[in-house]
Amino acid sequence: RRSCTPTLMTAVRVSEFGAPSVLRLCSDVAAPQPGHRQVLIRVHACGVNPVETYIRAGTYARKPPLPYTPGTDVAGVVESVGEGVTALKAGDRVFTMATETGGYAEFTVAADQCVHKLHDALTFPQGAAVGIPYFTAYRALVHKAHAKAGETVLIHGASGGVGVAACQLSRALGLKVFGTAGTPEGLKLALSNGAHLAFNHSEEGYTGKIMEATEDRGIDVIVEMLSNVNLSKDLQMLAMGGRVTIVGSRGSVEINPRDTMAKESSIIGVVLSFATLEDNKECAALLYAGMEAGWLRPVVGSQYPLAEAAQAHHDIIECPGAAGKKVLII
Repeated sequence: RRSCTPTLMTAVRVSEFGAPSVLRLCSDVAAPQPGHRQVLIRVHACGVNPVETYIRAGTYARKPPLPYTPGTDVAGVVESVGEGVTALKAGDRVFTMATETGGYAEFTVAADQCVHKLHDALTFPQGAAVGIPYFTAYRALVHKAHAKAGETVLIHGASGGVGVAACQLSRALGLKVFGTAGTPEGLKLALSNGAHLAFNHSEEGYTGKIMEATEDRGIDVIVEMLSNVNLSKDLQMLAMGGRVTIVGSRGSVEINPRDTMAKESSIIGVVLSFATLEDNKECAALLYAGMEAGWLRPVVGSQYPLAEAAQAHHDIIECPGAAGKKVLII
């Protein structure tokens, strides 16, 4: 079957680090071939994540060798498999968050153990919105914060990719879920995806309203997408033994360490790339169960053709008021 795969494909290439305009669409890129224990996926949709903009700008800790194709979160159909692959076959609907050759492309390769079946209830754009957001939400809530049913969680930035995932997951885990968003649309999105209460973080005094909703007990777990703006306030909102999980930050912030002493609270960094194979297996099992049960339903926001990848990169950083996951359609 492999012989049917074209040798050339269309893909987005980055030849220098810089502004979104360095994302170039090329139609003569060599199509990857699956090696031992690898799967070749015909990409139908690819998720756009903030981290891809940091890597492209050259400001991220990890710099890929140039030129490269961005993107890790894809959904599509297995085109062919390399030797030693038994769990997947050509024609399977799948998703992955670990492409080895980049996802902004017509074809991509991933290790078989990182490729997961996509339930028929989800579309390909929804499948492309599962990877980084849902695995990050799970790592933050379960592996790092050890959130327990009955605790109160605040999803700070509940209308973006990770935010919606964290709302759905928190609700499924039996937590009391509070979300914040910056627009009426975002607040509605949080509430329709599992938040019991939603607060507008662009309103003066919104933290007071959150504390009131906890009857001044405070929040047990905060999932924080914009730490450089919120961390100091977060520490003041925590309950005794509360945890803030740092999922995103775009700069530095001043905090008073005494705030952590007052509650014996913890600030915990979350980086998905440190997850072990076992961590991801456990998470994938729970997520598939969520697809079956119906609570895992990614919200797809703006959809862009591959040629408009630069616009997607601009929008994810410059346009506040996220509403769902940005996805490239291939």
